[in-house]
Amino acid sequence: MNLYHGSIVQVTKPEIREPQRTLDYGKGFYATTSYSQAERWVHRRMRENKVNVGYINIYEFDPLSMQNYKTLSFSAPTEEWVDFVMANRMQENYNHDYDIVYGPVANDHVYTAFALYEGHIISKQALIAELRAYTLVDQYLFHTEQSLACLTYTESKEIVK
Repeated sequence: MNLYHGSIVQVTKPEIREPQRTLDYGKGFYATTSYSQAERWVHRRMRENKVNVGYINIYEFDPLSMQNYKTLSFSAPTEEWVDFVMANRMQENYNHDYDIVYGPVANDHVYTAFALYEGHIISKQALIAELRAYTLVDQYLFHTEQSLACLTYTESKEIVK
């Protein structure tokens, strides 16, 4: 199956990089099965970096290869997913030992719901109910150098502003 990674550069060789902000699943290399989600990431990065060209980098990925790694997988928003995302986003120096993490993307609508939860305005159960009302796309985090071996670069599609 194909995975997509949106960037302002062609990424023929994925690598683990320190993020400039906190991310849902921690540091690593992120990809999704959703071409349109990757395209949204490209447009966001183009705006942030004030550039007119970006790329959707495409990789071949065999989900069965995950069996060879320590993985954590969330099929939908759950209490465990909320706790994991909150730990990655809120706990300074939080680091997990999973090679690959798979689950929903906490997009902009989700961030608003998370802010209400974080501010103790809604409960965890209300947050989960709210999140399940959204159509969430997925994301894969490749957290270790070894896990990057699961990805085979195939091509990059240029996206112009």
